[in-house]
Amino acid sequence: MAAEAYINRIATAVPKHDVHRFFIDFAESQLAEDERRRSIFSRMADRGGIEHRYSCFEPSRDPEGDSVDLEGIFQRNAFPGTAKRMEMFASAAPALAEDAVESLLIGLRRDEITHVIVTTCTGLSAPGLDLDLVARCGLRTNVERTIIGFMGCYAAINALKLARHIVRAEDGAKVLVVNIELCTLHLRQTTDLEKLLSFCLWGDGCAAALISAEPAGLRLDRFHAIVAAESRELMSWSILDDGFDMVLSGQVPLAIHDALQQDIGDILGNKSVADIDMWAIHPGGRSVLDAVERALDLDPDALTDSREVLRDNGNMSSATVMFVLQRMLEAKAHSGVGCAMAFGPGLTAETMMFHKTAAA
Repeated sequence: MAAEAYINRIATAVPKHDVHRFFIDFAESQLAEDERRRSIFSRMADRGGIEHRYSCFEPSRDPEGDSVDLEGIFQRNAFPGTAKRMEMFASAAPALAEDAVESLLIGLRRDEITHVIVTTCTGLSAPGLDLDLVARCGLRTNVERTIIGFMGCYAAINALKLARHIVRAEDGAKVLVVNIELCTLHLRQTTDLEKLLSFCLWGDGCAAALISAEPAGLRLDRFHAIVAAESRELMSWSILDDGFDMVLSGQVPLAIHDALQQDIGDILGNKSVADIDMWAIHPGGRSVLDAVERALDLDPDALTDSREVLRDNGNMSSATVMFVLQRMLEAKAHSGVGCAMAFGPGLTAETMMFHKTAAA
């Protein structure tokens, strides 16, 4: 019989620069000549449920000045191209990932890590983050490495799915999963209201998790994916000459609402909504969480962990749902059956059923 797989530990890290208010002020400055749209933007941004977001680059002193960042890389009307942004990613991402992994591995034998899985959709380089982590964190050079790239916000669920397969297939496997995203590198100049509101969600962050057969933490029970193909164009992530362009339509929450109402039975298997004690929902935005709450008729406090991660960090793409799971793993008050969901391009929802014992 195959071994069960558990998330034993989760550690997280964010950069030191809190940029949420600065980025909102910068976005408003791009609408300076249209007072009506600026007022709409301000009102909607303030209702976003976010108080803090963090960036790998330090903002300038003046959101209406000539440069967004202190180094002068993001000059107004002369933002950097994709090559420069990838150079910034290759410089900043390994250090942030190292912070999370080092916190995770305190007290553990590094030579026992058998596999490394890295997810990211905000930067590309080779040699990449997997080899950077091997060198920086003193892992075995023959550790098995996998990159899950450009899947967007739901990639963490796919990484956990792969880690579960590995643990169930290989005796003694200990899998390090790292979700690292530097979303703010893809800041763009635009007067498109929907794009400006979308960018006011994004922050940088990293999560690291250890998955093994040791029966401690969150047991990974089953996975299920749903694809709302008719909503494919509502969310996309394209590589352009001037960075990565995220399309996040205002219709996404409704599409998620309808998909969940139709498919929740398949997601939960032999469980009902009333059987679920913990809902680890990817906080793609306040309206996304509201849509999930309405679709499943959840109690107002069911998504507290997701809303607090959104408030404190914004949307960090693939890392975000791991921040939610970390809260559930570490909170003594949480136990029982859980359901995790993350949404992304496709329009896709990757879901996971899990269980935490009261002693975990």
